[in-house]
Amino acid sequence: MPALASLAATVCALVLAPLLFGIVNRTKAFVAGRRGPPLLQLYWDLAKYLRRGAVYGETTSWLFRLGPVIGLATAAAAITVTPFGGIGAPASFTGDLIVLAGLLALGRFATVLAALDTGSSFEGMGASREMHFAALAEPALLLALATLAHATDFVSLTSIYRAIDAAAWTGALPTFALTAMTLVVLLLVENTRIPVDDPTTHLELTMIHEVMVLDHSGPDLGYIHYAAALKLWIIGSLLVGLLVPVRSGDVWLDLAAMLAGMVGLALAIGMVESAMARYRLMHVPQFIVGAATLSAVAFIIRLV
Repeated sequence: MPALASLAATVCALVLAPLLFGIVNRTKAFVAGRRGPPLLQLYWDLAKYLRRGAVYGETTSWLFRLGPVIGLATAAAAITVTPFGGIGAPASFTGDLIVLAGLLALGRFATVLAALDTGSSFEGMGASREMHFAALAEPALLLALATLAHATDFVSLTSIYRAIDAAAWTGALPTFALTAMTLVVLLLVENTRIPVDDPTTHLELTMIHEVMVLDHSGPDLGYIHYAAALKLWIIGSLLVGLLVPVRSGDVWLDLAAMLAGMVGLALAIGMVESAMARYRLMHVPQFIVGAATLSAVAFIIRLV
């Protein structure tokens, strides 16, 4: 039964991840008094991208073609080591939290290489910003996971999240609360959402992630958008698994609670993006460092 539930959670991630963007966009449209795009818009866009041919510039090499493939492969691999609340990951082993951070970093590295391979100073600017913020966000993610590992006395993500229940929250409330706040910030940073970046803008002075994928087309662009949806699901699972400590012993009830939590998370992202404006670029590093500081404080609390 646990193996079947783990497989079901993985299938949900692969199938439902694009739906999160639909919920976010419909929430923003509702707040703004608009009808908004359909919930399944990204699914239709992905099908359209896969039907079209890709166009490559004369200056690009195999690195440009390989970037989206590696990005999607690393996101899919990260899904297999990410637990879904109390439901274990298909691949669970000691130190898999380090592997998760490494896979996310590898996917980012491939995207940056593909952007630099175009020879465009415009995409180089976006790649520089991406790596600048990643150098601050990745330590914050590792510190947050290390804090959870220390609080639960486990070094496997599956074991860590199975140990996070209502009783664990009672015994480590400050630690878990500060770590959850860190994961909220990292969710917005890693997925380039407001207030860090606006995924709908194409203004040269403010673009971060979108500028790196402007030259991609056809299936390559579809891989990039699908990988972005999986990445949102991965970090969202880490956050919701911490905030929704439902460990009833019934794996299907736990799965339902986590799916409801993911929907609530998408609604919350839409509300945040409707209520806030994008930060100035000079303020984004301070935002990320603040998240790392929260995890550092949480870790120190555990040591004390």
